Amino acid sequence: MIRWLKTYLLAFLGLMIGAIGMLGQVRDTLPSDTTVFQMQELRVRATRPVASTSGGSAVRLNLQSPRLQAVPLLSEALRELPFVQVRTNSRGEAQLTLRGTESRQVAVLVDGIPLTLGWDARSDLSLIPVDAAREVQFFRGISSVLHGPNVLGGVVAIDIAREDVDPDARLNGFQVAVDETGGTVLGGRLGGAWSFENGGLSLQAGGGTRSRDGVPIPKGVTQPVTSRQGTQLNSDLEHSSAFLTGRYETVSGAWFSLSTFGYQAEKGVPPELHLLQPRRWRIPDTKRFLSALSAGTAWGKTPFGTGDFEVSLGIDLGESQIDEFETLAYQTVTEQEVADDRTLTLRVLSDHEIGPGIFRTAFTWADTRHIEEIDPSEGASTFRQRLFSLGAEVELPMAESGSGFWSRTNLSAGVSFDGASTPETGGRPSRNPINDWGARVGGSAWLGDATRLHVGMSRKVRFPSLRELYSGALGRFVPNPNLKPEVLGALEAGLTGTGVGLGGRLEAQAVIFDQRFSDAIVRRGLGDGRFQRQNRNRVRATGLELLGTVSWSAAELGGNVTWQNVSLIDESNPARKYRAEYQPELFGSVNLAAPLLVGFRGRASVDLVGRQFCVNPERGMDTALTRTEHLNLLVSREWNLGGWFRTVQASIAFNNVTDSVVFDQCGLPQPGRLFRFQLRLF
Repeated sequence: MIRWLKTYLLAFLGLMIGAIGMLGQVRDTLPSDTTVFQMQELRVRATRPVASTSGGSAVRLNLQSPRLQAVPLLSEALRELPFVQVRTNSRGEAQLTLRGTESRQVAVLVDGIPLTLGWDARSDLSLIPVDAAREVQFFRGISSVLHGPNVLGGVVAIDIAREDVDPDARLNGFQVAVDETGGTVLGGRLGGAWSFENGGLSLQAGGGTRSRDGVPIPKGVTQPVTSRQGTQLNSDLEHSSAFLTGRYETVSGAWFSLSTFGYQAEKGVPPELHLLQPRRWRIPDTKRFLSALSAGTAWGKTPFGTGDFEVSLGIDLGESQIDEFETLAYQTVTEQEVADDRTLTLRVLSDHEIGPGIFRTAFTWADTRHIEEIDPSEGASTFRQRLFSLGAEVELPMAESGSGFWSRTNLSAGVSFDGASTPETGGRPSRNPINDWGARVGGSAWLGDATRLHVGMSRKVRFPSLRELYSGALGRFVPNPNLKPEVLGALEAGLTGTGVGLGGRLEAQAVIFDQRFSDAIVRRGLGDGRFQRQNRNRVRATGLELLGTVSWSAAELGGNVTWQNVSLIDESNPARKYRAEYQPELFGSVNLAAPLLVGFRGRASVDLVGRQFCVNPERGMDTALTRTEHLNLLVSREWNLGGWFRTVQASIAFNNVTDSVVFDQCGLPQPGRLFRFQLRLF
């Protein structure tokens, strides 16, 4: 059955390539200057492609889809996106990879404030709540130079309080879920939006809690010690979160917004099953608080024409404790790491008309401080890094009016100047300030009535994080303060379009990409159970991404696939090519959604991940992970009501129905078969 489904996946996506040639038969209902293609109302749908006028590609995820876990965390949301791999690493953190990039090369922004400029230059996606947002937008590949420093592989954008005040928005909600292991999720939110003579106001507050004793482990996976029956060792979680958002708009169009969220969690870190000496960690306490205050002017007159201005301030505070235990019984603590983090961010943005085009600028400044204590007798060590980025972009239509190809073609270009310094290094060798430049050019054009072509190329830089430079990770890593910044040169071209074919409405996107990393930072096993991060000089990733859906009156068939070739070359030994970790040549999914009896809807999806490799630090060599696939089923129903909660949504999910062994990383399997029931009110 699985082999047949894989064959069907490839055949279907090949059909999507051909379908692009059919697009353009029906013009989309939106104005030609917009980048989003509207789809027929189909609640089970979660993602839709976006073609950027500036030469990038993106997808959007509707967080009210029944596919998503109640009170979703960011990792759960991103696992539903095409072209992205979300995996749990050996530290128990959920991270994403795509197109040969790693998690530190992708920015996560909440109302424009980055969550990925701290000590580790990345965040644990399995702890970040996103229940306050309505959708997540993911820009992959060629992204704007205005997003700030250290943005190479893409941007995850979560807008909460930056959205316009909408009296019809669904701001009230209640969500509950329970699974067969006894894990529970509960959350709610209350809010309102009001329009009045002088402007508008929206307020929203809510929170959630989740608890689990562990996740199911697939049959056939052997653990070194016994655990709760059928449960992965040390995979428990207790998590609670809360948020508050508000936005005020004046009648002239000026606005002020505030978004605040925080969480507290206790979690286990599953040990790597392929190692004789795995991590024996628990995180008894981790906290995070983020607040973003933003204000902007209306689009209006300036001394040079018309434009607007926006400023944002962000404060990101965190505390964490890591305990390392003597054995996998998790009884005696042998080492402990306590950390306190603070990141302050300032972002200033402006837009201004220049003839028929737009000129945009952005300045981002961030100061991150990390205080850690490993050995109480030695006291605490303080580390600090300062980052800045100044960028400017211009977007111009090729013709101000008229018809034909050039009247619907846009060109854009941007440059940036980025810098980093490390004024405090915990008593370790300091580094001189470094800086570098970035640039991007791109454009888009309509081909026919409903197909958009986009192309783009860019050069961007990422500075090593404090953790990469100085952390020993409780003896697991050898620090390397001599790391150089990474430089990415990227090229992509794609088609996005809508049309009619196969008896329904088609939507498809095809993108080819070529990305080359110079001085790429990768981890290498030292043969003694430890790693070190090193500049391996050159990583090249080339590939093809395909996304397609066909929608009929009540059913939908869709899928996505990525073919990629990721190679790693050390220029000191060009004859030897290293395998890039966790970069399969082929991965994707296919799904079918259709109505069932008495108003219910069903959805079946198959996810495929091809053969990939990891580094075994005890052997200092590569280990192969075989091709894997798993099946997920979902049955849901919605009822439309009035009052505070206009929609009631009930669903039953069967994840990994075949109980397949799918490894996130070497020795770290994804959960086995799991049954979940949830109820959501919006």
